[in-house]
Amino acid sequence: MIRAWWQGSGRELAAADPDAVCGALASCSPFPVEPAQLAAWHATVRHLQPATAALPDATVFLEFAIPRMGRRADAVIVHAGHVFVVEMKVGSRDFPRHARTQVEGYALDLAHFHETSRAVPLTPVLVATEAPAQGVPLLPGATGSPRPVLCLAPGDLLAAIRQTVAASPAPPLDPFAWAQGAYRPTPTIIEAAQALFGGHQVEEIARAGADNLAEATDAIRAIVAADAAGRTKSLVFLTGVPGSGKTLAGLNLATTHMEAGSATAATYLSGNGPLVAVLQEALLRDERRRSRAREPGERPPDPTGRRKADAFIQNLHKWRDHHVADPRPPAERVVIFDEAQRAWTAEETARFMAKRGHPDWTDSEPAFLLSVMNRHDGAATVVCLVGEGQEINRGEAGIGAWVEALGKPAFAHWHVHASPHLMGLDGGLDETLRRYLAHRAGGGNPHLHLTVSMRSFRAARVSAFVAALLDEDAGAARALLPHPETFPILRTRSLAEARNWLRRKRRGTERAGIVASANALRLKPEGLFVKAKVDPPHWFLNEPHDIRSSDMLEDAATAFDVQGLELDWVCVAWDLDLSRGETGWVARGFSGTRWQPSDPAGFRDARRAYRLNSYRVLLTRARQGMVIFVPRGDLDDATRPPAAHDAVDGWLARCGIPPLGGGPL
Repeated sequence: MIRAWWQGSGRELAAADPDAVCGALASCSPFPVEPAQLAAWHATVRHLQPATAALPDATVFLEFAIPRMGRRADAVIVHAGHVFVVEMKVGSRDFPRHARTQVEGYALDLAHFHETSRAVPLTPVLVATEAPAQGVPLLPGATGSPRPVLCLAPGDLLAAIRQTVAASPAPPLDPFAWAQGAYRPTPTIIEAAQALFGGHQVEEIARAGADNLAEATDAIRAIVAADAAGRTKSLVFLTGVPGSGKTLAGLNLATTHMEAGSATAATYLSGNGPLVAVLQEALLRDERRRSRAREPGERPPDPTGRRKADAFIQNLHKWRDHHVADPRPPAERVVIFDEAQRAWTAEETARFMAKRGHPDWTDSEPAFLLSVMNRHDGAATVVCLVGEGQEINRGEAGIGAWVEALGKPAFAHWHVHASPHLMGLDGGLDETLRRYLAHRAGGGNPHLHLTVSMRSFRAARVSAFVAALLDEDAGAARALLPHPETFPILRTRSLAEARNWLRRKRRGTERAGIVASANALRLKPEGLFVKAKVDPPHWFLNEPHDIRSSDMLEDAATAFDVQGLELDWVCVAWDLDLSRGETGWVARGFSGTRWQPSDPAGFRDARRAYRLNSYRVLLTRARQGMVIFVPRGDLDDATRPPAAHDAVDGWLARCGIPPLGGGPL
């Protein structure tokens, strides 16, 4: 694997003709290199040469790949066991925030996902070629964790390298073995969509060996190919725990078959409005960024970016409404339904369609969606991405509605593909539906169930820990609690303390944010008002200093805003809409001036299930760590009794979650 477009010793770079080095770099680019890029490379080499002349035994890599971010660092210098990641801002006199964030992101990416970087001291360096001398501060930084960004003038670089090495002696490092170390990234869903839309494959951006993601992707591709060749129709269920890569597999399939009019033309459909809005906006912003300043090796920007992005990822409800009005077969032969378990029951669909002028509607949403694809003469493939325990709203049918729809005579000729897990006791189906699914799917395909969370790349057991916490099993939760050095989970009674913790943890391009239940109306005295809706594209994508950004830690997003998306560092704000009772969890709604009881029993049970799933979503949004904030309450406020808050905090303590700061709460 070629990680860098040029590599050699400090002695070799110092003696090299800059034009020859630029020629070598240009020969590696898959696209024509513009004059401005050649000039920037030439300046970078000239500014590095004085430092590398004094470090003849160092090793220098130019245009070093940072795959998860889809970019290349200008230079990486390996010297005396240290790795310096250098970003050169040619012609700049200052050190803008976005440039500091960028180079720190490179270093963090290596620390998290490059196996041979995990025990190596990493230092991100930003050089502004026209800046006056900055001096070289001695900044602390633990081995294996990137130091703060050094902002330097070109003449400061040599002194900075020497002082850093002298202050923190490190074991010898083979630079070429280091560079060839396995790179096992875990992208956010936003990064994955951008990379896949930009032409990468899932194997390039997904952590190698993450359960059977690659096998699942190959299995679904084979089903699509078989349907196209045999003019058959198939329904495929891909199940998995939260964050296990279902969405990544679906997006990869959609980008693989983006060619309109082909026998396998695909689209990715989601009824999750915030997810669609965030991904579409992320793709558009990425196209705009490329049009302003294309990185070496990036594909040229597509002037039809918005149109293609909107076709690649579509809102399920708009797609459905279009095909209610238009009886023709859809343009796509392959559709991927995200969060298929959230499709509507027949009752909820009929209620909605009656308002749209269809009073005699009888189909559930799954039955109608299958009927749309059944209009095709010949091949059609429907892929259902199914999250476990994520039905969070009234009328969401769960996976059973899809299996029930298969029983209609119109779909008797459809092939069915599912994992044995879905047909088992933990698959979420009753016995009758399990037997029917087993009849249609045979023995099943084990590659169609993903068991390991990729979201929490530091601790694969987070989803299992959350399940135990919500399932009333404190002993199992304690056993499953991740180690605090790999994935810290803490609790606090102070929102200010939680915010400070998030600010200390977030670095580089990482994101932090506060999340809460949509029913957490009595967090308002704490300064969190969930009825003040966030704008998901702004909240997830805007720069940290933008007041609409999650990183400002001002507005709490709800489970409806964040389902399917993720943050690096999360504060989960817990209200009494899910509290502890004598027999376990109690779910309540707030109306008027008080918490309302949840009788009758049927309504109580449904509300409890939805509320538990809502908190399941909130507690599985973090990639690197989270803090759970439980207010202290107020004796003078009947809606915020301290004893009820104490009971929730006490349960979290029984599950092994330590207090933030280590002291008693």
